[in-house]
Amino acid sequence: MSTPELNPVSYVVLGLVARDGPSTPYELKTAVGRGIAHFWQFPHSQIYAESERLARLGLLAETREHSGRRRRTYRITRQGRAALAAWLAEPTSEPIQYRSLGLLQLYFGWFASPEDVAAIARTQAEMHRERSALWTETFEALHGREDRRWQREVAEIAFKAEQSMAEQWERVWQRAEDGARRAAVGD
Repeated sequence: MSTPELNPVSYVVLGLVARDGPSTPYELKTAVGRGIAHFWQFPHSQIYAESERLARLGLLAETREHSGRRRRTYRITRQGRAALAAWLAEPTSEPIQYRSLGLLQLYFGWFASPEDVAAIARTQAEMHRERSALWTETFEALHGREDRRWQREVAEIAFKAEQSMAEQWERVWQRAEDGARRAAVGD
């Protein structure tokens, strides 16, 4: 059973330290920016506070430089690995969360001109194509990395989701442009 006082950011920190070995909060923030931030966004400043909190809970062990910048480095403890394993042993059925201004604008598209709806859809299609390309690069960069095979699976799932969203937005774009053409002929 997962530890009740832990949250998703707790598990991000524990998972990254378990994967990468002893890490500073800055290194954790960089690792989040390279991967996790593309599908699980949160203020990166939370990493610093969460690392300290996990050390107080005994899930991370902290060492600190004696001079210079006095950086803190964290390593995962046996209790931290157990907490991470317990969390991973609890599959989630939490639905994906969408927060898309494009979808919100399209929802109220009845009040927009067909040209404006087409512009919304075109912009969204282009953005999803760009994100699809990002996930393709990530997927390819992980090729042959057995130590990162589950991260490669995430990249493939995200790629297919972005590709599907781009295709749907392209359909909306086409229908909106067709509507704009029909409206122009009817005027």
